[in-house]
Amino acid sequence: TAITITEQPISVSVPVGYSFMLRCRAQGCTSLQYQWFCQYQSDCHLIPGATNQDLPIIAEQTQLYTCRVNDLHRNAVFSDWVKVEVHQCVARGLPPRLWRGEPVIVLNPSEQRVEMGQPLQLQCAAMGVPAPSYQWYRNGNPLEQQKRRKLWITHTKVSDSGTYLCCASNSHGEHWTNAVDVHIGGGEVILSPAEHLQLFHLVFVSATGKIALLVGNNRYQHHPNLMAPVRDVFELSHLLEHLGFQVVSLLD
Repeated sequence: TAITITEQPISVSVPVGYSFMLRCRAQGCTSLQYQWFCQYQSDCHLIPGATNQDLPIIAEQTQLYTCRVNDLHRNAVFSDWVKVEVHQCVARGLPPRLWRGEPVIVLNPSEQRVEMGQPLQLQCAAMGVPAPSYQWYRNGNPLEQQKRRKLWITHTKVSDSGTYLCCASNSHGEHWTNAVDVHIGGGEVILSPAEHLQLFHLVFVSATGKIALLVGNNRYQHHPNLMAPVRDVFELSHLLEHLGFQVVSLLD
């Protein structure tokens, strides 16, 4: 009868010196034996004496771990490999004895200025038990393909400009990084023919007339996109035009 692992160990991200247990549970038709292994870089080896279901660890360096379970009939299975990520610097204001494993940001992304077509990389890191999952946002919108610590865009476009931040979350809650601005340079603002005509009238024809500039901000750093600014700018444009204004309307 096959051995079934009923509880897999979980990956964690912890400060150096943190004490915890990796757990593995299995079922079989006979008594079971456990043996833990660890891997650092390319070196994988058996951990002497680590033959219990629980493996006590004092975090010193980032390593991978797995547990082999075998029965009296020489059947054997391995648990999932899990990562114990160790951060050498403890986040300020984090009392280790009071920490229950909720996400704590230890590395925030930094503002970037990138030429159009060049790669963009943003990084963040968080501690947590279990290890946090990540979700990046641009201008408040989730980026479906960016769910790792490092955000990577191979060839940037002007539309990649914006405000970025990342959410780290686990079963205990979530924590957000600082918001940072990303500027993609080298792009040229292209106006439609109607916009060219509108600006021509503004600068050359209506220089001495009544001019109204309407700006509707639809996107915010920490708030979902709004729809009202688009409607409001549209309605105000018609009202002001009836009052004899030359109107220039801009969004975001």
